[in-house]
Amino acid sequence: MSKKFEQISLKPGFMKHNGGVLFRNISNTEYEFKSTINENHLNAAGITHGGYLSALVDAGAGTAAHRSADNAPCVTISLDLKFIGASKVGDEIIGNVRILKKTKTLIFLFCELKCHEKIITSASGVWKILKVKPSSLGPGG
Repeated sequence: MSKKFEQISLKPGFMKHNGGVLFRNISNTEYEFKSTINENHLNAAGITHGGYLSALVDAGAGTAAHRSADNAPCVTISLDLKFIGASKVGDEIIGNVRILKKTKTLIFLFCELKCHEKIITSASGVWKILKVKPSSLGPGG
């Protein structure tokens, strides 16, 4: 099922403004995403800001949840992060997501961010699968 990365930050918003996220499906339970660190992503110490890494995990893992839920909208319920290492300008950050369990309404997952093949952030999270009513989709539904 592996294929080329695709840009998922197509609509105006936080992640597109910050350089976007490339994403690909590996299997029905494994996904991969990546981004390249630029100067806007740095903190005062000159390394990647934890807030940006958090947003990157939320976007990448959230997309994995969405895809594993047959493209139903999903929202983050909880996200527990551990910052283990650092990255800097020009570094490519690779995120790997593994879906641990899926129920009718929830998705439980684990995510790692790596830089130069070393883990810099790990995360576990829970996403709620939203049930969208046809009338809430707007004109043309």
